[in-house]
Amino acid sequence: MNEVFKANNIALPIDSQKTVDEGYRLSKGLAIQIEIFGDVITKMRENAPANQRHIQDYLSAFCFGDFYTRNGLDLKTRELLTLCIVSSLGGAEGQVKAHVQGNLNVGNEKETLITAITHCLPYMGFPRTLNALACINEINP
Repeated sequence: MNEVFKANNIALPIDSQKTVDEGYRLSKGLAIQIEIFGDVITKMRENAPANQRHIQDYLSAFCFGDFYTRNGLDLKTRELLTLCIVSSLGGAEGQVKAHVQGNLNVGNEKETLITAITHCLPYMGFPRTLNALACINEINP
């Protein structure tokens, strides 16, 4: 990859896209989660059993703090990619539905979601594609 970058006059090393540090990655991640999903995040955190609240912190700090705060992609693109990736896992329909709603909340249209999932079909197969489409249609009939 470095050779391709050099051949295209892209200066190395590439600047870091990181925007948070250990001191506030949780708060920044939580803020982005709430921006995408709204009050459901606050309620989810409040309703988590005490012995499982650390998982909510891990999710906010790692997935959203470390990754969603990075430079390089806008929020709509990040959320669309997340939907495709979670859909491809299989067995994660709860998260697929959440990210369908997240996509709608950030301004991605139902047709965009269907087009993205259709593009993923050769890579994730028909069962997972059909499951993802069912989730899209359940959240946005």
